[in-house]
Amino acid sequence: MTEPLGTLDIDGEHATMTFVRHLPYPIEAVWAAITDPDRRAAWFGETSLEPRQGGRIEMVATDPPAPVEQKRMTGRILVWDPPKVFEHEWHQRIVNDGVVRYELAEEPGGTVLTFTHRGLTVRNAKGFIPGTHAFLDRLGAYLEGACPPGWEARYAEVAPLYPTWG
Repeated sequence: MTEPLGTLDIDGEHATMTFVRHLPYPIEAVWAAITDPDRRAAWFGETSLEPRQGGRIEMVATDPPAPVEQKRMTGRILVWDPPKVFEHEWHQRIVNDGVVRYELAEEPGGTVLTFTHRGLTVRNAKGFIPGTHAFLDRLGAYLEGACPPGWEARYAEVAPLYPTWG
């Protein structure tokens, strides 16, 4: 199944990456998959978080194959509104600081997930968008109860689908 592509909203030197996914699962199941460290580990990687506004979050993605310190992301939780909004800072050594937001809305037969990552430079956003697409595909497979696709293989499949945005 081909998932919808993400978009970039470019404003000068910065870009906001947005994905909208229609997931045929209850909002509580999607919320748990993105906020429960054990469940998140199955599709993203090692995660620890304090489930509250002002709490800390730290994640290390399982993929891509890179040194842990390049993949480590830390931040403070800015919005914690279960099961609707989870927003946190994104501090990672290899990119400029940003903010990631997961917004969930119930719809007949499932949940709409709107994922945004703002504050990236255009160059970083162009590099992150196929990888984020691959992670969201892994989330969808996890929710389905299937084995999530390998991140590197999925990245290779979706990267050519994204324009160069000039």
